[in-house]
Parts: sequence; C-alpha cells; structure tokens
Amino acid sequence: MATEAYCVKCKAKSTMDDEKEVAMKGKGGTERRAMTGTCVKCKTKMFKILASKK
Repeated sequence: MATEAYCVKCKAKSTMDDEKEVAMKGKGGTERRAMTGTCVKCKTKMFKILASKK
C-alpha cells in the first residue's frame, strides 16, 4: 500500500515499510487513527496520523 510519511531522521518524505493501521489515544479519551511503519532508507519508526472515519 506504500504510504508516504515524513521521516524525522532523514528530514524528508519517505515511504513506509511494514506499515499497519493503529489506534492512538486522542484528546478527551477519543481514539485517533494512524499508520505506523519503518523508513525504507534508515529503518527509523514512522507515524502518520490519518483523518477520522465519518
């Protein structure tokens, strides 16, 4: 599915490897959707917050 996110270590946008959708804690006890994976170039853990489902 090749999700693109910002890598803090590379300081550039990069594609995620081994990505999966997770639920993070949000404000007011709600849950926020996010994608997590590793950077293809440097293998650093990456997160990308997704839009909420309507």
